[in-house]
Parts: sequence; C-alpha cells; structure tokens
Amino acid sequence: MMAVPLHMTTTFSADNATKLFDVPVGPPLPVRYYDVSRDGQRFLVIKAPPSSEPATTPPSLVMVLNWIEELKRLVPVK
Repeated sequence: MMAVPLHMTTTFSADNATKLFDVPVGPPLPVRYYDVSRDGQRFLVIKAPPSSEPATTPPSLVMVLNWIEELKRLVPVK
C-alpha cells in the first residue's frame, strides 16, 4: 500500500510515493483485501494467520439469508 501526498492549489502536484505497508497478494478476486475508514486515518486489512500457528479448524463463512424474517419471528413486535 502506497501513499502519495497531493497538493490541490491552482495547479495539481504530487510528492513522492511512500510505502505504508504490505497488502496480501493472492488469487485475483472481485474484492479488495483492505478498506479505508471514513476519516482516512485507519485501514482494515484481511491477513492470513501466521503460518507458525496450527490451524485447528478450516476457515468457514456463515451466511444468513432472510435474517429480518428470523428476527421478526424471534422478537415479535407487540
């Protein structure tokens, strides 16, 4: 990940790029491995766990469809 200071006056100019951190490179996916906070001060980066830690369970993803209907069933409005 690189950062480039920009100067927006009557003309546009940019300073030299500075390396911020490494972003994982994997197979091409239709998603990014990172995102930036609204205030531009923080990054969220998806990283693989260190290889020295044994994997106890394979990675998984739980997708819940129609969760609003489930919520209505569990918490009925009176």
